[in-house]
Amino acid sequence: MRVPKIIIGLFGIDQHEVGALAVSSLLRDAGMEIVYAGRYNTPESLLRIAVEEDADIIGISCHSWEYLDYAPELIGLVRSHGLDVAVVLGGSVITATDARLMEAAGAAAIFGPGDPPGAISDSMRRITQARRQSMRGSFQGLD
Repeated sequence: MRVPKIIIGLFGIDQHEVGALAVSSLLRDAGMEIVYAGRYNTPESLLRIAVEEDADIIGISCHSWEYLDYAPELIGLVRSHGLDVAVVLGGSVITATDARLMEAAGAAAIFGPGDPPGAISDSMRRITQARRQSMRGSFQGLD
């Protein structure tokens, strides 16, 4: 089975990439394939990378408030294009209220600075497995 493939990036002018780099390293060490999109991304650019890379997950590092506008836009683009790519958020500025808003918008998971590394990697595997099972189910009966 192919390992989880995850795009990691930051939106807009958020330049606080230490967390994104740390999580990229953590997930890579856990056996996942990471495509680091870096800074200055838009929802459209991250969607394009996810499609080009056949990614399972788009992970957004959130250390400025731009994610409040951009994350729902990205989730909407994923849906409007009929893609089965999970959007996951993580970062130090995500409040409990904002986490509920992002979950309601369709974020697959939200992580904060207190989440243990193992929980993050386990969650990424579960999300990937669910995505792939969903894709297999959608192709059954097409023979």
